[in-house]
Amino acid sequence: KGKCPEDGWDESTIELFLHELAIMDSNNFLGNCGVGEREGRVASGLVARRHYRLIHGIGRSGDISAVQPKAAGSSLLNKLTNSVVLDVIKLAGVRTVASCFVVPMATGMSLTLCFLTLRHKRPKAKYIIWPRIDQKSCFKSMITAGFEPVVIENKLEGDELRTDLEAVEAKIKTLGAENILCVHSTTSCFAPRVPDRLEELAVICANYDIPHIVNNAYGVQSSKCMHLIQQGARVGRIDAFVQSLDKNFMVPVGGAIIAGFNESFIQEISKMYPGRASASPSLDVLITLLSLGTSGYKKLLKERKEMFSYLSSELKKLADNHNERLLGTPHNPISLAMSLKTLDETNDAAVTQLGSMLFTRQVSGARVVPCGSVQTVNNYTFKGFMSHANDYPCAYLNAASAIGIKKQDVDVFLKRLDKCLKTFRKEAKQENSINEISDANTATEQLED
Repeated sequence: KGKCPEDGWDESTIELFLHELAIMDSNNFLGNCGVGEREGRVASGLVARRHYRLIHGIGRSGDISAVQPKAAGSSLLNKLTNSVVLDVIKLAGVRTVASCFVVPMATGMSLTLCFLTLRHKRPKAKYIIWPRIDQKSCFKSMITAGFEPVVIENKLEGDELRTDLEAVEAKIKTLGAENILCVHSTTSCFAPRVPDRLEELAVICANYDIPHIVNNAYGVQSSKCMHLIQQGARVGRIDAFVQSLDKNFMVPVGGAIIAGFNESFIQEISKMYPGRASASPSLDVLITLLSLGTSGYKKLLKERKEMFSYLSSELKKLADNHNERLLGTPHNPISLAMSLKTLDETNDAAVTQLGSMLFTRQVSGARVVPCGSVQTVNNYTFKGFMSHANDYPCAYLNAASAIGIKKQDVDVFLKRLDKCLKTFRKEAKQENSINEISDANTATEQLED
C-alpha cells in the first residue's frame, strides 16, 4: 500500500525484506554477465553488506525518481521510501501534501536544487527575499544557486524576533515581482527568532505571483511548524518545503526530503538533479520508519513535546536562581533561550567562555550568543551574527528539545549549566573582594600621606 506500517517490524523481518529487494538487482543475479562501466561491482564484502548489496543507487541519469531496468530492487526501494515518507509527512500535520522525494543531500543543497529549478520558470529573476535567520547553510544555498539574497531584518516583539511583513512587501514593490525568484522563509529556528509568519507570507506570494520555498529543516517533529505549512498552502502559496532526514528521523547526516503541493513541480525538481544518486539516505530512513511504525514515530513526537515543557519549566527555575530570565518566545516550539545579561555585564569574554566550559563538560548543542559579534559570509556582513538581529538587547544561551531527547539529557544539562554559572558568580565575588581590599589600602595610604 506504500504506507508506513502502524506497528514497527522487527529487525529480522526488515533484513529479509531488504535481501528480497537486493536479489532483484542485476548485480546480484547468479548468472549475471556485466560488460558496462557501471555494473554494481564492489571490491569489499564489508561495504556490500553495509549496503545490503543494494549497490546501484537510485534514479537514472535524467531523473532521480526514474526506474532503473537493471536495478528493480533499488528502484522499488526508492519508490517505497518516497511513498512511506509522504505518508509520515501527512501524519505529522501537512495533510494536503501532494508529492515528495528523498534526495541524498542535506538541507542547504536541497534548497539550492529548488532555486535552480525555479530559474527556468523565472529567467529574469535574480533576487531572493529572505527574512533573516543566522544560519550559514540556508544563506549559502541562495548564493550557490547564483542569486542575490535580499535580507529582511526581523522585528522585535517582546523578546521574539518575528517576520517584518511590511518590509517584505515594500521590497517586492521596489524590486518588481518579476525580478524576484522567490520568498525563502523558515519554520524551525533558534530562539529568540520564531517561525516566520507563513500564512501571511503565503498570501503575499499568491497576490504578487511569486514562488515560495520554505526551509523546514527540523520542523517535521513540530506539529506547530507543520500546521503553519498546511495553513500557508491553504490560504496562499507554498511551492516546496525542505526538511532534513537526520534532524527529524534520527538517521545519519546526508539526506533531505523535498515536498510540495503540486506534483508536477516536485517532479521538475527531481528531474533537475543531474545523474543517479546514492540510495543510502533512502535506505536509512526506510529502515527507521519500518522499525518505528506510525505508532513509534507518534510516540517520539509526543515525548519530544513533553520534554520541551519540562526543559522550559526547569530552565526558567535555573534562570531565576541566577538573576537571569527565560526569554518569552511562545511562538518557538522547539528552541528556548535564557538571558546572560549578568554574565555579560561582569566580563566581556565571560559569555563565550561559558560556551567553552559547557562544551568541555560534554554539553553539545547549547549555543551561547554574545552581543555585537560581526561575521562576513560570502561577502555579506552580518552585525550581531547568530542573534538574527543587528542589536538584540542581551546575550543569551540556546537549548532545544529535539526528537529523541530524554529527561536524563535535560537534567544533566541543567546540572552542568548551574555549576558553570556558580563558578562565574564565585569568581566575580572574589574579584569584587580583591577590588574592595585594594580600594581600602589605597584610601589608607592616602590618609597616611
